[in-house]
Amino acid sequence: MTPQMIWANLGVSDLERTTKFYTALGFKANCEPNGELTSFLFGKNNFVMHFFLRDVLKANLNSEISDSHQANEVVFTLSAETKDQVDTWAKEVKEAGGKVVSKPEAFGEGYYGFVFTDPDGHKFNVFYM
Repeated sequence: MTPQMIWANLGVSDLERTTKFYTALGFKANCEPNGELTSFLFGKNNFVMHFFLRDVLKANLNSEISDSHQANEVVFTLSAETKDQVDTWAKEVKEAGGKVVSKPEAFGEGYYGFVFTDPDGHKFNVFYM
């Protein structure tokens, strides 16, 4: 198997709220929201994350979509360049309407970071190493 690309498809309950949240954090829109999805680019390689309305994603996959407030199939990791950037991002997440699950702190050998969820409960691990 040699795919040309890989991207993520996540279910959300409110496209407008999701668009405002990721825009407030400074992520670049991948396309205009169209009533079924909103999409953003992450990182230097422009990893695409589509956020579909949960019912649309469920119908397209013909599969149940987990309640991300209860369980996550995946946790994305975002790398920071400095400890100060980690601290700044934690403040920005709160201001944008996200939830900081674990405050910024040192962990392991040489790691510093925190975990947050977006308004739909999708988890992100932020760390500097």
